[in-house]
Amino acid sequence: MAQMNFGGVMENVVTREEFPLEKAREVLKDETIAVIGYGVQGPGQSLNLRDNGFNVIVGQRKGGKTWEKAVADGWVPGETLFDIDEACQRGTIIQYLLSDAAQIEVWPTVKKNLTPGKALYFSHGFGITYKERTGIIPPADVDVILVAPKGSGTSLRTMFLEGRGLNSSYAIFQDATGRAYDRVIALGIGVGSGYLFETTFKREVYSDLTGERGSLMGAIQGLLLAQYETLRENGHTPSEAFNETVEELTQSLMPLFAKNGMDWMYANCSTTAQRGALDWMGPFHDAIKPVMQQLYESVKTGNEAQISIDSNSQPDYREKLNEELRQLRESEMWQTAVTVRKLRPENN
Repeated sequence: MAQMNFGGVMENVVTREEFPLEKAREVLKDETIAVIGYGVQGPGQSLNLRDNGFNVIVGQRKGGKTWEKAVADGWVPGETLFDIDEACQRGTIIQYLLSDAAQIEVWPTVKKNLTPGKALYFSHGFGITYKERTGIIPPADVDVILVAPKGSGTSLRTMFLEGRGLNSSYAIFQDATGRAYDRVIALGIGVGSGYLFETTFKREVYSDLTGERGSLMGAIQGLLLAQYETLRENGHTPSEAFNETVEELTQSLMPLFAKNGMDWMYANCSTTAQRGALDWMGPFHDAIKPVMQQLYESVKTGNEAQISIDSNSQPDYREKLNEELRQLRESEMWQTAVTVRKLRPENN
């Protein structure tokens, strides 16, 4: 583990150079990694582990679409693919990668299989941080660890296949065996992390819930829609409004400031753009900051967690969710996106 300077703040970071894949394989050579769930994170993490030479099995409900997806990805029923109960029995490390709601539902099955010395692994701090609400309280004689890739399971897999790594956070909630650190870092390297930075279960879930509702999804959709609507209300066509709001941002600017930073972006645009961006950065910050603080407080108090638990447990939750997603998908802005994407040079 090395300490690195991030903007003047020292943080614990583990790189592939410090903890190479060969060392990770050695640490986990006698372990069976049972990946429970094959939805968002399960495919990417399990396939990367398998390709990296670890002993991996998958646990999933039989008969559903995700079971069939696992079979299509090369997991063999009765050999490397089992129902959840049997996979938990076989695994010495249980990677609990079901959705937050499903983790609550399946917890009794997992808990009964957590015999002394096993490790319980998460990629989200929700179940443990809000354990009084979720009921997910592990026994004291197992390791409880976390590796949270900073992106989707699809991105994790895609970057792995490209020879790159997706950065991840790691945390140890409970070290019963004295091996929790080696286990969690080995798993982080095994799933394809670029580097690993230290966090806690609580900090992970607070930052994750805030990010999803904020700049990663909720706030960005609200910001894009507000600009798109303003342009449309002032006579701009759908194509023009979309290109100025979304297309230029995602296709031209984001790759550049992801690579070089927003400071570089400011320095390498026209003086007119520089002046306007610098002048309007403040008002946008001042308008958004109170909303972000309100959001963080809602996360910190557990209100966001309770909303998720309550809504996801409703029998008609999936139907209501699909209707909301349909409305988003069929909105003018994202229907315009369908046409714009078809017109991109790589599609012609």
